[in-house]
Amino acid sequence: MENKTYNPYVSAQTQFDNVADMIGLDQSIRDLLRQPSREYHVTIPVKMDDGTTKVFNGYRIQHNDARGPGKGGIRFHPQETVDTIRALSMWMTWKCAVVDIPLGGAKGGIICDPHNMSMAEQERLCRGYVRQLAKNMGPVTDVPAPDVMTNGQHMLWMMDEYEAITGGYYPGTITGKPVGMGGSLGRTEATGYGVIYNLREALKTQNIDIATTSASFQGFGNVAEYAARLYTQLGGKVVAISCWDNEDKKSYTYRNLNGFDIEEVVSIKNKFGSINKEKALELGYEQLDGQAWISQDVDILLPCALENQITPQTLDLISDKVKVLCEGANGPTTPDSDEIIKARGIYLVPDFLCNAGGVTCSYFEQVQCNMNYFWEKDEVLEKLDQKMTNAFHAVHKLSQEKNLYMRDAAYVIAINRVAEAVKLRGWV
Repeated sequence: MENKTYNPYVSAQTQFDNVADMIGLDQSIRDLLRQPSREYHVTIPVKMDDGTTKVFNGYRIQHNDARGPGKGGIRFHPQETVDTIRALSMWMTWKCAVVDIPLGGAKGGIICDPHNMSMAEQERLCRGYVRQLAKNMGPVTDVPAPDVMTNGQHMLWMMDEYEAITGGYYPGTITGKPVGMGGSLGRTEATGYGVIYNLREALKTQNIDIATTSASFQGFGNVAEYAARLYTQLGGKVVAISCWDNEDKKSYTYRNLNGFDIEEVVSIKNKFGSINKEKALELGYEQLDGQAWISQDVDILLPCALENQITPQTLDLISDKVKVLCEGANGPTTPDSDEIIKARGIYLVPDFLCNAGGVTCSYFEQVQCNMNYFWEKDEVLEKLDQKMTNAFHAVHKLSQEKNLYMRDAAYVIAINRVAEAVKLRGWV
């Protein structure tokens, strides 16, 4: 079977169109919501350490702000595309709506490889990006956050540059900042923990004890690491983890059928989520092909890396033992795979519900910054658990009542909430 190339923006629009047809959405609202409201394409000249100047391409795309200021991460990636960012901005709109927080959808990105840049070069890049976009972002318009290959330090540089330009103190401009500089306790764990809060509730609906389950992960960045930590704390067994190796420019799957010691594996990974292959082999982990994560005999698959990983071709590799597919990544499953997943009886927790813990905790951070009063970590995680659990059960209940696939049920809730805001504002 031929491999097919997928455009994530086309996938996002296809998913939207399918549900818009299902709920009979007005054509004017459909036209408004199936594309971004605003796009900013910028060039960022950066003085490199060797004295040369390199020009980077950056983007900020605001999909919809009917329910509140735009919200969404900024990613650094050498293969970043504007269509990926368009898709992610749409998914952010639905993500904020499905967990019912008063924010809209946006996303940003810069085409670069931070692996090959010094910290000084990365700082100049962050500040240059904000200088280009300061008029179009801010605490009441569009609030960025970290994403792929960005972190709290990048966000702090961006916030500092924004405050230098505007001449004020605006910690709510950007979330995902370091604790002590306007960051929220619990933000580091939030996305990964949110994935497992959803998984825990999904397994309850299937009458499966999480302590009897095994799982395979794609990716070992922040999301997968903290998801794996909480999953094993609840008694689950991680048997495989796939991650990118920057030295070899390919991915590998590491396997231990007796279960991973997550703390041990965390100790041999770098800040980009790559596991040290020599140390992994020394510790007794098997090294397999990067795609092998998907073919393991496990109960749960957790794609927590990039989009378009679950396709009709790769679905053929999934074991009959798999009961739950938990989408920690954004857009890991292509639209033409959903019918196959349904037919195989695999319970799906869709991406914009499953990984909404990050944006939910970013919302908590924004609230705390605006109040200038910060909560203890236990309080943050308790509020996060409550938000994620309530959102999951609302989607699951609708899926049962209307006999809907979980992805469709999540979309129905999210699109209806955004459409209602658009109508109430009189935009259509």
